[in-house]
Amino acid sequence: MTFESLVFDFFAAVLLWSAAMVVVIRNPVKAALFLVLAFVSAASIWMLAEAEFLAIVLVLVYVGAVMVLFLFVVMMIDVNLAALKQGFRAYLPLGGVVALLMVVEIALVVGPARFGLHKVPAPAPLPSHYDNTRALGTLLYTTYVYPFEIAAALLLVAIVAAIALTMRRRPETKYQDPSRQVNVRAQDRVRLVKMPAERRG
Repeated sequence: MTFESLVFDFFAAVLLWSAAMVVVIRNPVKAALFLVLAFVSAASIWMLAEAEFLAIVLVLVYVGAVMVLFLFVVMMIDVNLAALKQGFRAYLPLGGVVALLMVVEIALVVGPARFGLHKVPAPAPLPSHYDNTRALGTLLYTTYVYPFEIAAALLLVAIVAAIALTMRRRPETKYQDPSRQVNVRAQDRVRLVKMPAERRG
């Protein structure tokens, strides 16, 4: 067994353990931290596969932005840990059965009989001047330019739909119109009333 295989096995074991802890652990903050560990382990495996750009994007986007947002939301909301602990044992048998079925299905599809080294040999080593980012960009904007543009349009539509659903007007919420506030005139809002002075005798 080579050193590269040992490193791959180490990162794969850490990835599986951290992914299991994300599901099993009851504290949401610790679960998010274990998810960060899973992302870093997956990025390390991609580095071993010579996919440096994807590994860096995974760390920068998910660990640097998405997980920070997750941690911020989890720490801001009031999570009832007692309710989570009570419902964990009730759903543990069903969750175990579902997890076992998923592992069996993955083993049948991605097992060594179909994806072993004798079926899919290791790729040839790339030269030192090979640029993974340039090769990926060239492939995206030449061969897969139409699927890439369609995916970008779908993501844009999803963003606009999410904003439209969030910004809907609720009847119980009070809103202010800045344009009406700027165009208002003093005579429309203020009325001076002159009353004669009265003396009480």
